[in-house]
Amino acid sequence: MQDPNEDTEWNDILRKKGILPPKEEPKDDEEEERILQQQSVVKTYEDMTLEELEENEDEFGEDDEAAIEMYRQKRLAEWKAAQMKNVFGDVGEISGQDYVKEVNKAGDGIWVVLHLYKQGIPLCALINQHMSQLARKFPQTKFLKSISTTCIPNYPDRNLPTIFVYLEGEMKAQFIGPLVFGGMNLKVEELEWRLSETGAVKTDLEENPRKQIEDKLMSSIRSSIPTRKDSDSEDEEDD
Repeated sequence: MQDPNEDTEWNDILRKKGILPPKEEPKDDEEEERILQQQSVVKTYEDMTLEELEENEDEFGEDDEAAIEMYRQKRLAEWKAAQMKNVFGDVGEISGQDYVKEVNKAGDGIWVVLHLYKQGIPLCALINQHMSQLARKFPQTKFLKSISTTCIPNYPDRNLPTIFVYLEGEMKAQFIGPLVFGGMNLKVEELEWRLSETGAVKTDLEENPRKQIEDKLMSSIRSSIPTRKDSDSEDEEDD
């Protein structure tokens, strides 16, 4: 009896005529298992972020490297597109009606720095100037300002200036009142450092600029205080 799976011209003709069923391809159990494993891995790293791909790199085999690199490049392109989309670069003015849209729904991974101010308060004007500089330096962070009472009805002037820091609708930090900012001596670098401590900006400053000022102040105070030796010599002269 002729084997229907045998490779012969006659069997091929019979298959085309529909007399013989299609030839069964021999299945390699190991190959099938490998394909299933690959599909499982692909399904895993399709959903991974760039950081997760880096962390789990050792768990993937050599056969997966090309596919993983493809997904890594895809994720990187998506990240760059998001970064380009989320470029701000200046300080936006909002009212209370814009609050939910501009602050609470700013978007995934978007830090929002909101300054509540009023015209005629010098420190508020200074902070607005500083924020304009910082908005240009950190275009991925969304800097906003709003006249306090248009944003929050009856907001007391004694609380101004006020800065709220948000991430994905959640308040991460708040700075309320002139004492918190150190008055009109506030430098733009000090505000940058404060915001970097909340996570809103990634500063290139290596230490708190306020610390340098305090160190200089303490140094000048120490130099103006008479030493014990000076005091003793003054006492001798009096005698």
